[in-house]
Amino acid sequence: MSTETLTDAVVTDLVADATAAPSMHNAQPWLFRYGRRSRTLVLRADFERRMPEADPSTRALHIGCGAALLNLRASAAHHGLDAVTALLPSPSEPALLASVRLDDRPDTPLGPADEALRALHPAVADRHTSRYPFDEQAIPDDVRARLAAAAGAEGADFAFLTGSHLETVLGLIRDAEGYDRGDPAREAEQEHWTRYTKSDAPVDGIPDYAFGPRDAAERATNRDFAGTAPLVGRSRVLFERRPQLALLSTGGDRPADWLRAGQALERVLLTATLEQVSTSFATQPLEWPDLRWVLREPVHGAGHPQMIIRLGYGPTGPRTPRRPLDRVLTIEP
Repeated sequence: MSTETLTDAVVTDLVADATAAPSMHNAQPWLFRYGRRSRTLVLRADFERRMPEADPSTRALHIGCGAALLNLRASAAHHGLDAVTALLPSPSEPALLASVRLDDRPDTPLGPADEALRALHPAVADRHTSRYPFDEQAIPDDVRARLAAAAGAEGADFAFLTGSHLETVLGLIRDAEGYDRGDPAREAEQEHWTRYTKSDAPVDGIPDYAFGPRDAAERATNRDFAGTAPLVGRSRVLFERRPQLALLSTGGDRPADWLRAGQALERVLLTATLEQVSTSFATQPLEWPDLRWVLREPVHGAGHPQMIIRLGYGPTGPRTPRRPLDRVLTIEP
């Protein structure tokens, strides 16, 4: 495909795709700055959107920003641009996360790596978190292999949980949900990011229409954003008996590793979307240090757990709101 002229409109399209990424409680903790002369987009963390109770290290914040970075790279490939990406987290400037220099390809076709990113682009707008029941159909082995390869392309490990490890993780999710309910500060923080659309016009957070139904058997792995408060008209249904969960891990556990985990996560999610596989998250035990360590595979476990993903066949979930681009993108000479 031919390269598009790198206008402000194209830059805006790139950032619009980037901001379609998932983030903890849909806080969208990212800021982008584009320099026309340098042709470089800089990604910064918006620490005003951090969650000091559930994410004091900002690990989840970095993962969300990494997911946005992967979308940006896929969008650049779609527009025929070469995205030269550098991860930049530094203790001296923790908000500075990455830079992406956008180069033209006037007569050069995309290489295999960029073609693979370009192929993911149609899923950017279609990927939504689904907090609805999935059916009991097993995800085929070849699809599982493609999801693992997607994570591996970004330097992360991805493995479906089985046997006693799956049962352990399901128990940890239930334990963590109970810990959350018993922690007033965490409950208040979650409530802060909950949006009730009869009174709000949300641009961020989790709107009530995206809560999904409550599990009649009280065994769902999804975080329940309704908390302990009843939601009028919310249905109670049975979720899948054996959820298909996968663990995404990285070799390190520093900000650069979290950004890689976010890129791997989004690559997995986009690949799943193209495979007609729906996804959601079960992050509760990752937010309690004593539980996070136990998530590792008990015999051969290595690396650092970064995300628990629930996958299956079922509703794709609704689109959730996004912040206006003029709040997240600045264009400079």
